[in-house]
Amino acid sequence: MKNIFSKIAAIAATSAAFSVVAAANNPANAIELNFNWQGDAGYSAIGSFSYDETTAPTIISESGSGATNFLQSLNVSFLDPSNNPLGTYNTVTGGVSQSDFFAFNFDTSTQTLFGPFDIAGGTGVIGEYFFQGTVGDSLFLRQDIDQQSLFRTLDQNSGSIQVSKVPEPASLLGLLAFTGLGVASTLKKKQASC
Repeated sequence: MKNIFSKIAAIAATSAAFSVVAAANNPANAIELNFNWQGDAGYSAIGSFSYDETTAPTIISESGSGATNFLQSLNVSFLDPSNNPLGTYNTVTGGVSQSDFFAFNFDTSTQTLFGPFDIAGGTGVIGEYFFQGTVGDSLFLRQDIDQQSLFRTLDQNSGSIQVSKVPEPASLLGLLAFTGLGVASTLKKKQASC
């Protein structure tokens, strides 16, 4: 019995720590969204991006390297068909893009990506991965071969990519607390019936 409560307390403490870290890394008005993509051959991309929802326009369009207009962060990780990690890229950090080839378009009202899309590599390293194409048409996961014009296409799909809002840390903590109360209540009922 104590073991279950210890686990619940540990989970709650970990969630609280993550909430504090998330709050420190995201300004008060930042909204964070996740995205995921599945290629036809089983490769995948998962990532997240954030922007200040109080200052962002309905359409966010970003491109190239240097300071972004509205995006605060954007990262992506690639996985092979066996879910082995291929690479992780922080395309935008602290409102600055690291890639000359960066292209990103997002509709804040519908929370959908659209149009030209190019994230991840583009920093001049042979072998780096990049994810590009046109949302709704075709998206490709590629690997650079020579930093000039040769690349290897690892996977592609019809341009489908999903976006979902990241729950706020306070909501997650509340859900966790509610779940903990439910577990405790169930355990008390089981003890009373024994």
